[in-house]
Parts: sequence; C-alpha cells; structure tokens
Amino acid sequence: MRSLQSFVACAAFAATLPALALPPNTVFIEQMTSPEVAAAIRSGKTTIIMPIGGTEQNGPHMALGKHNRRAAALAEKIALSLGDALVAPVIAYVPEGSLAPPSGHMRFPGTITVPAGAYRQILESAARSFKLHGFQDIVLLGDSGDYQGDNRSVAMALSREWAATPVRVHAIREYYDVPTEWFAQQLASRGFTAAEIGRHAGLPDTALTLALAPDLVRRDVMQGSVLPPASGVTGDPRRATAELGQIAVDAIVAQSVTAIRKVTRRP
Repeated sequence: MRSLQSFVACAAFAATLPALALPPNTVFIEQMTSPEVAAAIRSGKTTIIMPIGGTEQNGPHMALGKHNRRAAALAEKIALSLGDALVAPVIAYVPEGSLAPPSGHMRFPGTITVPAGAYRQILESAARSFKLHGFQDIVLLGDSGDYQGDNRSVAMALSREWAATPVRVHAIREYYDVPTEWFAQQLASRGFTAAEIGRHAGLPDTALTLALAPDLVRRDVMQGSVLPPASGVTGDPRRATAELGQIAVDAIVAQSVTAIRKVTRRP
C-alpha cells in the first residue's frame, strides 16, 4: 500500500512539472530558444552558417529580396547536409553602391546600401558573438558578388587573431562561384546564349530564384518582351525555369558542403 501511495504521489508531482521539450525541428537559431541553442552546441553543432543576401533591384520581374530568400533556403539545405551546423539570421543590409551620386543598384528604388566598413563591422561583431557562445567554425556564405572581398578579409583577419584558439572564420567562395561561373557554363553547354545568360537578373539568376522562391518572380513580366539594360537586367530571363534552377541548387549545396568540410577538417 505504501509503495502504491508513493507511486501516486510521484506521479502527481511529475504532472506538475513542465514537459521536456523535444529538440527543435529547425537549424535556424532565430527559431530556437537560447537554451536550445546551447544544447545544440553541446551536442556537437559547433558550425554556424552566416547567410548573406542583400536588398537590391532585380529588374521589373523579380523582387528586391531575391538574395535574402535564396541565401536562407540554401543555407538550410547546406546545414542539414553537414549535420553539425546551425544557421544565423540572413544579413540583408550590404554594400550596394554610393548614395550621392547614386551608383549601381542604388539608381533603382527599394535598393538599400551600407558603407563597406559598416558591413565588415557587422560581420566581425556577429562572428565574435558566435565565438563567445561556443561555435568553432563560422561560415560566411555570400549570395551576391559585391562583398565577396569583404567576407574574405574579415575571415582572414579574425582567423589570424584567433590562431591560438580552435575558432576559425571561413568565407566560402564556392557558394557564389557555382551559380555564376559554373551554372553559366552549364547553361551554355545546353545551347543558351551569352545574351540570355547575362550577369544580373538574367536567365541563371531567374532560374535559381524560380527553384527556391518562385513567389518572388513576376512570370507575366518575365515572359513578356526583352527587358532592356535600363530596366536593371543584363540577360534575358524568358526561358528560365525552376527545373534549370534546380541544377544550380544541387550543385551549390554539394560543392559548398565539400568546401566547408575541407576547411573545417570534417570527415
């Protein structure tokens, strides 16, 4: 009888305790609580991916947040493939040109720019925050080309400063080279012309966005007449498809994972 009473008492007490939370089904730290992040780090998730996008014009057929949405989607896929990584919030404010006079993408409404020095300070401070909390590999993935040099300089400077520690910062250039150089070559081999491929908001740029964030593409505008360079487009997106974009998605994830494992000495 006493053992039964003890069991009932223990059961009643247990019922008053909060249920133990299951590990969160996400790799995005902004969707996790602080204790969940700490537990993930203790369990071996010591790589943090910093996806970097940008808010810039992409012609009349593609929304300003293209880089941000793509960076988040690709970072998630890469983190899941790595298995020991979490993903930081996307950095959406990056250098996009001068203000006075406006240059580059700043000639188009909606584009947001910050000075290169301020951008590097954001990267550095975020990396120092991640080091403080126990991450050992801080990975910079830049979806746009304008700040690749800044990423590399910050990564090199912090890694030198932290040489006596196990913490390193890595700027993964392969992440950017695949959708620009490699994907352009793949499209050319399939018969697409250089005029279609272009350099910004053309065929590859639009195809990749269709594969990852199709709601950001205005298909009626994309499939209309040729978009002139004055519209902010260099290239011709009319034959872009999600199927073509998926070729780039698969390659970006595979080659980025390989590059990250190489620099972080992962098996």
